[in-house]
Amino acid sequence: MPDAISIVASPSVQGILNSPIAFQPLLDEIPIAVVILDKNRRVVAMNQAAEVLTGLPAKRVMNLPCRHVLRSNVCVKNCPLVSIDNDGAPVCVEGDIINVDRQRIPVRITAARIQGMDGSTLGYMETLDNMSLIQNLEPEKQAAFGFAGIIAHSPKMESLFQLIPSVAQTDSSVLITGETGTGKDLLADSIHQASSRAKGPFVKVNCGALPETLLESELFGHVKGAFTGAVENKSGRFRLAHNGSLFLTEIGDLPLALQVKLLSFLDDKTFYPIGASKPAKVDVRIIAATHRNLEEMVRERRFREDLLFRLNVVRMHLPPLRERGEDAELIMNHFLNRFRTTFKKGVKIFDPRAKDMLLDYHYPGNVRELRNIVEYAVNVCEDETITVDHLPAYLTNPERYASAPQPAKIPQPHTEARPTDTRPHAANWEDAERELIMDALVQAKGRRGQAADTLNWARSTLWRKMKKHGLDDKG
Repeated sequence: MPDAISIVASPSVQGILNSPIAFQPLLDEIPIAVVILDKNRRVVAMNQAAEVLTGLPAKRVMNLPCRHVLRSNVCVKNCPLVSIDNDGAPVCVEGDIINVDRQRIPVRITAARIQGMDGSTLGYMETLDNMSLIQNLEPEKQAAFGFAGIIAHSPKMESLFQLIPSVAQTDSSVLITGETGTGKDLLADSIHQASSRAKGPFVKVNCGALPETLLESELFGHVKGAFTGAVENKSGRFRLAHNGSLFLTEIGDLPLALQVKLLSFLDDKTFYPIGASKPAKVDVRIIAATHRNLEEMVRERRFREDLLFRLNVVRMHLPPLRERGEDAELIMNHFLNRFRTTFKKGVKIFDPRAKDMLLDYHYPGNVRELRNIVEYAVNVCEDETITVDHLPAYLTNPERYASAPQPAKIPQPHTEARPTDTRPHAANWEDAERELIMDALVQAKGRRGQAADTLNWARSTLWRKMKKHGLDDKG
């Protein structure tokens, strides 16, 4: 990194200690994102915290204009470097950047000149504080309806929210389970943000996204010359997550060979980069997530039992959306407000028929599927009211709708024989659902709470559906 060193290699910097200071390792020890620019505002150095924040490795952004790396809204209207050029004083502004995953991250940018011994401007230094760690955009809504961006009000989710603060204050490994689309990423991020590691990096790795050979290098890094194509040292995600949290999503897809290496790290917090002869030690908390049944994978010898024991210190399960009662309506309205603002549309409400169809659907894709449905509806709706015509076709197709996954059946005791049901099969989903409710009420002898448990529904969901089918004054 000769360009970066030349910017800071003034006699005063070299004179601090008896020997010249290694610049990049010193930069990487700074816990907030730092970007060094030359006087033409091109990136000549950045630390590991900046790599984590932007999602871009330093070698890919060298000599690129700052605005192409940070992609911040302040680059257009309020560039702090312009103010520095005018009066020379450091400048602090707030804005957003767009990371490599196209996520908008609120930041506080502090910029200052890098001066030569004669006072001339050699370049600039920018630090970026991630404001999402402390920013609370909707305090009233979050206090009433969720935690750290997770929208919910159901008893199961509120019980989960109560665990987060206490779990966050320890360094124990956490295993998050739940179906696809339930919000495991959000829960992992919430644990990190509520912890003492919140100012450190939160690094995510999808264990199923890369082949084993690439995944090992991505996780643990490598040294120069370790294999063909290893032309320089690579830090790896474990080192990037130092003093923070490493989120291993889809941990069930981690190859067995890497499971051994992860287990070794959990034992002593050290690991060997590929090709290294000396171990590296980092301070990292492991949060893992999966939609798979790891116990079953252990029985099939596809997942190590000892690793499961080490990960399963704290287990948090996210229930599917169909078991979260009235959360579906809360989330539906949340996404409606978000997308109508994002797309600048005049959409205001769902009409009763569209609303009922959405609330009656079982969402095999959970919250992610509901989000996509609402986003689609807001896109195609040109009026103030979303109707059934604005919903995706697979929801309005009776055959596809009737074949959606149903709630799991609860095994029934064999203490009493039930007469064979000789009624004709229901002609459509509405009739089938009505018969399902009536059967559950008969079996529960009219006790609605027990009927709701049998159907694996929240009580409020059962009462709403009974009213819909004209059963609210029966049974």
